[in-house]
Amino acid sequence: MNRFDRLKAIQRLDPERDFLDIYRMTVNLEFPWDYTRALELALYRTYAVPSIGQLLAETAELTERSQKRYDDTTLLLDTVVEHGFDSVDGRTAVRRINQMHRSYDIGDDDMRYVLCTFVVVPKRWLDSYGWRRLSDHELRAAARYYRTLGRHMGIKEIPDSYEEFERCLDEYEAVHFGFDEGGRRVSDATLDLMASWYPRRLAPVLRTASLALLDDSLLRAFRYERPAPAARALVRGALRLRARAVRLLPPRSTPHHGRQNPEVKGYPNGYRVAELGTFPVPGVRGCPVPGGGVREAE
Repeated sequence: MNRFDRLKAIQRLDPERDFLDIYRMTVNLEFPWDYTRALELALYRTYAVPSIGQLLAETAELTERSQKRYDDTTLLLDTVVEHGFDSVDGRTAVRRINQMHRSYDIGDDDMRYVLCTFVVVPKRWLDSYGWRRLSDHELRAAARYYRTLGRHMGIKEIPDSYEEFERCLDEYEAVHFGFDEGGRRVSDATLDLMASWYPRRLAPVLRTASLALLDDSLLRAFRYERPAPAARALVRGALRLRARAVRLLPPRSTPHHGRQNPEVKGYPNGYRVAELGTFPVPGVRGCPVPGGGVREAE
């Protein structure tokens, strides 16, 4: 198989009917490392919305149990991609996601925004750092995939196309990005978590590298100092060099799933999908008594 043969195979599929197959090939075969980084950044962006950052700080899941929260989020989302919406494991994963979300007072606008980040941020990451850009087929399939996920989560007024997802994200960030002390704590904890995956002596360098990847709107929202131009150029240039090297490699022949990522560290002996995530108790650790915003898998 040549480097672009899989893209040709993708373009022979129907992005509306075959969206799951296309999305799997894109995420697990063409860009597994890039999608991992892009989805990390997608979730990180949401902390800059004060209503989201404050809630995450109140639950303490990302400040006191960062690794477990990272692992569970990765594994639940990965399960749906690997097994599909109609499988037993896929339905269990969506049910767990819904059970956690419905324990908190989360606005539908915030839920829709988080969904938008999953569609838009990977595309923008790959535009800058991928060994190729996403094709129109892949963008349409990603939009269809997350529209389906959003429907299973009970989210209302989901964008229909990539362009609508992108417009929704940009408009929401323009209005809602802002500083919140809780969001800043969650951001700092996330940066610390990412640094913890490597030798401790590298922590300051890794923090600087992470900040160098953030755009100015995120830096302002968290009140971080703008990294030096040289640091930004070095980090972003290194990622572009990596993309050129990957482009020269033979295509991946076996899929790489999120559960295989070395950053997932909390389940060395395996896991059960039904036991992933949190089981909030009303009134405890930032969990309100469940209100009317109940979300169930379809």
